[in-house]
Amino acid sequence: MSNKNSFTNNSHSIKAMINNDLLELPKGTKLEEIAKSFNESGKNKLVAALVDNELKELNYAIDEDCEIKFLSIMSTIGSRIYQRSLVFVFIRSCMELFSGCKVSVEHSISGGLYCEVHYKRTIDEKDTERINERMKEIIAEDVPFMKTRIPVDEAKEIFRDYGQTGKVRLLKYREKPYINLYQNGWLKNYFYGYMVPSTGYLDEFNLHYYKPGIVIQFPKIELKGEIGEFKEHPKLFKVFREAEKWGEILEIDYVASLNDLIVSKKEGEFIRIAEALHEKKIAEIADMISEHPDKKRVILIAGPTSSGKTTFAQRLMIQLKVNGIKPVSISLDDYFVDREKTPLDEYGEYDFESLYAIDLDSFNRDLTALLSGDEVKLPHFNFHTGKREYKGNTLKIMENQPIILEGIHALNDELTKSIEKSKKFKIYISALTQLNVDEHNRIPTTDTRLIRRIVRDFKYRSNDAVRTLSLWESVRRGEEKNIFPFQEDADVMFNSALFYELSLLKKSAEPLLRQVDSTNPYFSEAKRLLKFLSYFVALENEIDIPRTSILREFIGGSAFN
Repeated sequence: MSNKNSFTNNSHSIKAMINNDLLELPKGTKLEEIAKSFNESGKNKLVAALVDNELKELNYAIDEDCEIKFLSIMSTIGSRIYQRSLVFVFIRSCMELFSGCKVSVEHSISGGLYCEVHYKRTIDEKDTERINERMKEIIAEDVPFMKTRIPVDEAKEIFRDYGQTGKVRLLKYREKPYINLYQNGWLKNYFYGYMVPSTGYLDEFNLHYYKPGIVIQFPKIELKGEIGEFKEHPKLFKVFREAEKWGEILEIDYVASLNDLIVSKKEGEFIRIAEALHEKKIAEIADMISEHPDKKRVILIAGPTSSGKTTFAQRLMIQLKVNGIKPVSISLDDYFVDREKTPLDEYGEYDFESLYAIDLDSFNRDLTALLSGDEVKLPHFNFHTGKREYKGNTLKIMENQPIILEGIHALNDELTKSIEKSKKFKIYISALTQLNVDEHNRIPTTDTRLIRRIVRDFKYRSNDAVRTLSLWESVRRGEEKNIFPFQEDADVMFNSALFYELSLLKKSAEPLLRQVDSTNPYFSEAKRLLKFLSYFVALENEIDIPRTSILREFIGGSAFN
């Protein structure tokens, strides 16, 4: 960049390594000032930085020699900061336009965040346009986000005045006597994460009225910074609504409610009800299949990693047997093509998650033969040699015996292209938690699944947290490509999240995350997850967790192992 060396000041200067360039900068230079010289075009916004591997906001001043790595909105961390800051502006706009309203940030949907504005009347499409205009005005004003540290008791009073009881109750469990608040204009708020320096950074967003709430859309990494087309997801939205009703049944809204139960030693009944809701839903799905056993011959189960697919499939088989149906299962892994025939990804590596890593012709030929009543020789894939083998295993099924198939491509009709759609029953499963930290800090589904996987990978695969974190970005890319586009094709969706699970997983996940060294590239992510888990009171006793629980797939002790 032409103006990089404009910072040079030999009398009171420090040295900073940025993008393999060693720069001399005046002591006390803010990251934002440096970032501007590395982003002259204004594209691919830089919104934060890693300073010697520690995440810092752009208003951070450099006082000593360091290495700086800037983060744009095209990074996972940068994208979160952008979203969080945009939500702050949304909340402020709503509170200004609809005096006395309460805003709740609910969950992700259609490449955005679904929020509700609770007011004396129902918010409509015209109101959404007004909020959109007010947000644009605040962004055009380039209002700074100012961070201040205040005592917890003072913060409680602020949130009481705003009517944000979830935040007030959560602060009861705050270990430190102070809290960092952000202020933008008149509004003060708390978020567990950093903000952009000012509202002028937030000029790309869309609002969509999605009755009874509003979806905030923002630039997406997987779309190379573009905002995706808004698509309705009625089935997914229905599952989130169902989770909200389950929360009402369990009398739990935010993390503070869960903490209260654990501290008062009343979690036992809560756990049993939560598990019973799961069992009831699985039984209902089994009943749907049992109504037409002669038609629903192939049961397809798909979902992202750490959704609990294996345990769900086992529990579904039990419920089908209760209904007099005897399902069989086939492993898609046994139909992998020989390793040297595996497709390559964009990096030239074997893409084992590709649909075409499966021998579709052989698989469909066997599937068709089984449904026709023929006896089929089943293959076995030898992962040591990378070859398919036949060891004399055969299978023949009756007319009323469905075949259960579980895998990432199960909802993609190309996998079962030889089977009529009318004979398929598709199930999408994911951990779609509706429990949030408070009114404005949601619990992303991806974080729940990541913590599940960290615990499981250590217990069953001898992987430390660094190994799991290093694989996560690739896993997420595969999900965006192979799973999420097909979720609305499912006949039914199952939410595998359990309201109490993060309190249970906390005791196993925290020690693993603390082992991530400060020099490790995944240190900031481990630190973020530790901060997230700090809001939960640990559930130490596993005695109330059934051996058939989906969580047993991750913590151990499952009846299905």
